[in-house]
Amino acid sequence: MKKILFGFSCLIMLMTCQEQTKFKSLKVTNINELNEALKNCKAGDHIILANGIWKDVEIKFYGEGTKDQPIVLKAETPGKVTIEGASSLKLGGEYLEVKGLYFKNGYTPSKSIIQFKISNDTIANHSKITQCVIEEFTQPDRDVTDHWVEFWGRHNELSHCYIAGKSNFGPTIRVFLKGNEHIKNYHQIVNNHFGPRPRKGGPHGETIQIGASDTSMTPSHTIVANNLFDRCNGEVEVISSKSNFNEFRNNVFFESEGSLVLRHGNYATIDGNIFIGNDNSKFIGGIRIINTGHWVTNNYFYKLKGESFRSPIAIMNGIPKSPLNRYNQVTDAVIAYNSFIDCKSPWQFSVGSNVSQSEVLPPSEIRSARPERVVMANNLIYNEVPDEYPIINYDKVDGVTFKNNITTSENKSEVQPEGLVTKAISVNKVSEHLIVPSENINDIYAGFEFESISKDIFRTARTSTQNSIGAIVNPVPENTVLIDKSKYGTQWFKAEVSRAEINTFNVSTAEELKSKLNEATSGDIILLNSGHYNLNTALPINKEITIASNDKNNKVELIFSSEKTAFEMHPKGKLILKDVILTGNKAQNAFTTLDKNMSKAYDLKLENVDISNFKSVLEVSKGSFADSITVANSTIKNCDNGFMLNKETNNGGDYNAEFVTINNTYFDNIGGTILDFYRGGYDESTIGGYLKFNENTVTNSGKTQKDQILIKNRGIVNVELSNNTFENNPVKFIAILWGEKGQKPVDNSIKNSGRIEIVQNLELKLMY
Repeated sequence: MKKILFGFSCLIMLMTCQEQTKFKSLKVTNINELNEALKNCKAGDHIILANGIWKDVEIKFYGEGTKDQPIVLKAETPGKVTIEGASSLKLGGEYLEVKGLYFKNGYTPSKSIIQFKISNDTIANHSKITQCVIEEFTQPDRDVTDHWVEFWGRHNELSHCYIAGKSNFGPTIRVFLKGNEHIKNYHQIVNNHFGPRPRKGGPHGETIQIGASDTSMTPSHTIVANNLFDRCNGEVEVISSKSNFNEFRNNVFFESEGSLVLRHGNYATIDGNIFIGNDNSKFIGGIRIINTGHWVTNNYFYKLKGESFRSPIAIMNGIPKSPLNRYNQVTDAVIAYNSFIDCKSPWQFSVGSNVSQSEVLPPSEIRSARPERVVMANNLIYNEVPDEYPIINYDKVDGVTFKNNITTSENKSEVQPEGLVTKAISVNKVSEHLIVPSENINDIYAGFEFESISKDIFRTARTSTQNSIGAIVNPVPENTVLIDKSKYGTQWFKAEVSRAEINTFNVSTAEELKSKLNEATSGDIILLNSGHYNLNTALPINKEITIASNDKNNKVELIFSSEKTAFEMHPKGKLILKDVILTGNKAQNAFTTLDKNMSKAYDLKLENVDISNFKSVLEVSKGSFADSITVANSTIKNCDNGFMLNKETNNGGDYNAEFVTINNTYFDNIGGTILDFYRGGYDESTIGGYLKFNENTVTNSGKTQKDQILIKNRGIVNVELSNNTFENNPVKFIAILWGEKGQKPVDNSIKNSGRIEIVQNLELKLMY
């Protein structure tokens, strides 16, 4: 009998080997060979892209593989095949797999880099992108919309990829649900490392968006699991869930300036995720909840200081009878077994309540529907330094039931439910960021279907004899860490690059300055020896560079006769200018961005700098964006205008800079406005920019300002205006502040300079 079975097994193996010989592995070296191979591919085939640069290629990968014999398109060596220039990849068919490609030094000529469809009639299903990298493959024009990966069809997967650096308009990953062939899709976005996404300066900078307003009531069943979101700062929503039955499990959000947002759609599961902030940022968020039926369980929140839309748990007010594209009321949600460690006011209710703005908003925009039938149970709030206001409420909290929650600080909040009890507990620091109660707290509330919460964040079983309030049940598995970057992304790509050695150059002439600026690498320092430097051309800034006087007590003077600008700011340009004098001839600006193709942000820092005789200090272009502009201890005089950050006039919520800080600086004889910082459009999810104008002196300025406003900050959400002196400025207004956003002047001295006015409700153009 054994001989017969052995013979039968050999026969099967022989047949299998004979079948496998029909499949081929074909290496291709150019796009024509690739297209020919794709035209003739069959289930099980492996098409191998030869190592090298594949530039300006638009690949259409169509084939009919099977579950056991997918068609594979892969790099000869992972990472050695780079897709560059104007390139894209589209998939159509069944059971296709793409592996080991590296997209860099380019951008897509279409609306996506990778798209799980070739056309509306040729859609990919059961297909996978894995072990790939997309790095800074971003549009030259930040205003151009694209998505780096578009999901269509069903049962598709993005896994073990590294994706970072998108700076233009549009979510990085977008899941579409337009048509029955795309709903109930069960897509998987798993085990990826989403690296830094820079601040965009407005909406539409999400890392992942699942669905859209018009399809938000459709079932998606997309799974987002075991990913690392690493400083994904594009906008206030890191993930925007806009469809039904999506799952978000075991992801790590590290210092990401936004939240996981259940923006539209219902019945999401958010379980076992980790949110890590720090003591230095108020912009790092947690989970924001809208709509019905969500379960938020076993999540761990550490050092989150965000407020309102970015608070650790933000439960919003809705709009009664809300249209699909606005805010539905929160109902029937469960927030249970979560841990909040050293967070600031972690529970915030009725976020977005705006009844007070009814004089400038139509009734269809008023968010007055409070959360109903919400259960908050078995949650732990621990603070090493007491936080006596764990709850912030923007409306009544009468639709929330609190059961068996513990806080370690006295609760002095306006809302003081019996189900939030103050209790001292001891904790252990297990590893970096991981604080765990020394022993289980087993006074558990057994709510409806709470037995389905059968495991904790580390997959330890919750049983009748071993359970605990919070996300973690003791004992914690040995060697537990919250972030292990080796678990995410590709096996072959290293995201962290060691910084090059910083060089310092000493120069004595204008020609030497220009030469060394061209020669320098990012991070280098150029020191100016004493004297006067006459410059008849602009200095381009396309890297991180410091230019400073060698002797800060003997400032070097840079005298510009260039046609348009003194310094030309390029994408990724970061200029630190210290202890110098800049003099123009009123024919140019001191700093100007490129007219177009400002694909990435720039930074500008001025310290102890004297600036005079320019048209504008800073003139920007539409689409340009500064992550930060900092001016300190400087003098600016005899210029037509100051800082002109006012080119995003489409009233879509965009703006030209994130952080603008001007401190201890003297402005004299500025003809127009000192600063024009503009954000238009009533988009409540755009919660920037940030202006700090403190301890400055402004004199004899504003003579030519038509609007009679010295500092224009229209629509900017966060404004500080304190301890300044304004003297002899012939304007009507120094500034107009937005009272609804808490803006108020503090300790300013005003003489013959108009007034600072507070407008409680600012009327802006509706975007919806």
